[in-house]
Amino acid sequence: MGKLTATTVKNAKPGRHADGEGLYLLVKPTGARSWLLRVQFNGSRRDVGLGSADLAPRKAPVAGSDSDPLHDIPILERRLLTLAEAREKAAILRRLAKAGRDPVAERDKDRRTSRTFKDAAEAYRKTMAGTWTKAHASRFINSLTEHAFPQLGAKAVNQIDAAAMRDALAPIWTTMPVTAGKLRQRIAAVLNYSNSEGWRPTEAPLRALSFMLGDRPVGGNYPAMPFEEVPGFVAELEADTETMGRLALRFLIFTAARSGEVRKTTWAHIDLEGRLWNRPADLMKGKNAKAHSVTLNDQAIAVLKQAAEQGGTKPDAPVFLSSKGQALSDMTISKIMRDKGLDYVPHGFRSSFRDWAAERMPSIPDPVAEAALAHKVSDKVVAAYKRTTFIELRRQLLDAWGLFAGGQGAKVVQLASARA
Repeated sequence: MGKLTATTVKNAKPGRHADGEGLYLLVKPTGARSWLLRVQFNGSRRDVGLGSADLAPRKAPVAGSDSDPLHDIPILERRLLTLAEAREKAAILRRLAKAGRDPVAERDKDRRTSRTFKDAAEAYRKTMAGTWTKAHASRFINSLTEHAFPQLGAKAVNQIDAAAMRDALAPIWTTMPVTAGKLRQRIAAVLNYSNSEGWRPTEAPLRALSFMLGDRPVGGNYPAMPFEEVPGFVAELEADTETMGRLALRFLIFTAARSGEVRKTTWAHIDLEGRLWNRPADLMKGKNAKAHSVTLNDQAIAVLKQAAEQGGTKPDAPVFLSSKGQALSDMTISKIMRDKGLDYVPHGFRSSFRDWAAERMPSIPDPVAEAALAHKVSDKVVAAYKRTTFIELRRQLLDAWGLFAGGQGAKVVQLASARA
């Protein structure tokens, strides 16, 4: 009988925690949890990584059914494991080691064999089943079945490059721009998942793809960065020399705000204690604009504190000061993206956020995402949720966006699972 329980796995402090028979839970100072098997092979001790610890609650499968979304994925291929699954995987590898077979090679044998795009898409859908609604899972696989599988379904995922993605998207790129945008995101999600599973050596070639497809005819919409690329771009910004322009762009991303709202806001609009950005009507877009409050996530607050260190916090002073002590110009923020060779514009991050909310946070109603963007929402909708709930749902959504954009996507999955 193992020493660990699901509760101890969830609450374990940083360090190495033994379960017995060579199985250990490793907890990093960051809180990341993974499984390790220590086993003897050919007279030598081998440490075999089994995968990450799965802390999300999972419904018990019905015998003889496919209610378990991972039921047809072999245990040796799984990289996200509950305590019971870690024990099962460890037991198999121990038996293989005793039989004279290299446990590391056995663990990786099937993972080195690539999957077809269709098989990988099905595996990804089943892996995400615990965090997606049935409707979202259906939309995901149906769009791929109709538009991607004819071109990509039979291809091995390790053979799909930017040209193959372009060929799949080209038939609907200009005629069905909204669908094409979502399809690009879904194909990329499957390829990124395949990379994490060891079925292909790289993530989706989105940057190369952006140079191969023409602009979509979406009227006055702004070129928007696919949301999957946002965490990487934010990481680049954080690694660059800190300037007010880069701070303003990061704040714009974390709050999904318009450039003018960010550039013109003053410290009088910021309520750090209440974690709110209270924007007066004259700061908002449109003749009949109304005052609007934006909930501030940890990432946005961190940016504000960095801006305060550079420029102070006088109530009537712009939060993001230029070298002349005035509000930044729109060109200052846009130039940061142009200098990186990107065709996207700052305003497009609002679309990135909206696409992410639809794809990754299906439990949050669409009107909440619209309200987070300060788009007009029916008073009946607000009344249905009650104002306190509405602001709380917006806070949940923007908190999750901050984690995702800040490169902590795994925490978003845990957050969504906890609230499901």
